[in-house]
Amino acid sequence: MMIVLLIISVLILIAIPNVTKHSKSIDEKGCDAYMQMVQGQIEAFKMNEKHLPTSLAEMTEKEYLPENAQCPDGTQLSIDGDGKVDKVGGTASFGAD
Repeated sequence: MMIVLLIISVLILIAIPNVTKHSKSIDEKGCDAYMQMVQGQIEAFKMNEKHLPTSLAEMTEKEYLPENAQCPDGTQLSIDGDGKVDKVGGTASFGAD
């Protein structure tokens, strides 16, 4: 009985890091997809309003984005001076080139 419990414990210790690793990549993919959607809304804003938005709050006011727009994992987003969406304190960004 002890050997069976030992084997199960070892298998669980191997499985837990793999599960958490995959959930992190899922969060990152979800955030990347949301950033692409926000970038599309920035382009729509630019076409309709004839200027780039200065912030996500401005886009929310004009109903291009929902209240408190952020990635599904809670990562905050911002818009840089070139109209590209970026993670606050992050390295990934999306924008039209």
